[in-house]
Amino acid sequence: MDATEVKYFIEAALLAAGRPLNIDQLKGLFDGRMAPEKAEIRQAIAVLNEDYEQRGIVVSEVASGFRMQIKTSMADRLTKLWEERPPRYSRALFETLALIAYRQPITRGEIEEIRGVAVSSNIVRQLLERDWVRVVGHRDVPGRPAMFGTTKVFLDYFSLRKLDDLPPLADLSDWESLRVQLNLPEVEDHSDSDVEENSEKVAEEAMEEVAEEAMDEALPEAANDLPVLFPEGHAEQEEEIEELVVSEWPDPVG
Repeated sequence: MDATEVKYFIEAALLAAGRPLNIDQLKGLFDGRMAPEKAEIRQAIAVLNEDYEQRGIVVSEVASGFRMQIKTSMADRLTKLWEERPPRYSRALFETLALIAYRQPITRGEIEEIRGVAVSSNIVRQLLERDWVRVVGHRDVPGRPAMFGTTKVFLDYFSLRKLDDLPPLADLSDWESLRVQLNLPEVEDHSDSDVEENSEKVAEEAMEEVAEEAMDEALPEAANDLPVLFPEGHAEQEEEIEELVVSEWPDPVG
């Protein structure tokens, strides 16, 4: 294979994969003896990016390998292609994530000490579900609290190859600068207490709805257990009772 064929093959592979591929994975796609050297693959990727210089796509290197993606300058104008609206996160969530990224491994208590407020369980759950953070160990202190660190998914999502690529951050007051450098979405500036309050309200409404449904199901069954006041055939007995007709009121004096 000549250099041009290698370049076009790698381009097709990255488009078809839809996920990052590292050098070894790219090399493994070639047929045995025809496989190029790793340096040739890197060179082909560099040439592709030269070809894309005036276009809206780029081959980006992230923690998991290389991937084809649109340029940041095109992203805002292409949002109409995605029917689902991107999830919105609170500033409290990104502040928590930033502390984990810059000071890992770190415990929840240490995050709360730095931020000066409690970290909501909802925030920790969201970060774990997104696979942006993971438990990397436990601090050797009473209670053995979990220590959190970031994942490769986190690096890939923010187009980082390694943690050293994170922009410098003086403190959390420099949040807006970090948001711009990492191309983070606009955030909802809610406090942790607001998040907890909303979560509790939703939970209460859900419990009330479940209770109402349970009551509706229980009522028919309870009705079946009530004693029968009028047994079968009662209507027939009523016909046998002589009807008492009063034509005038009796005289109370007599």
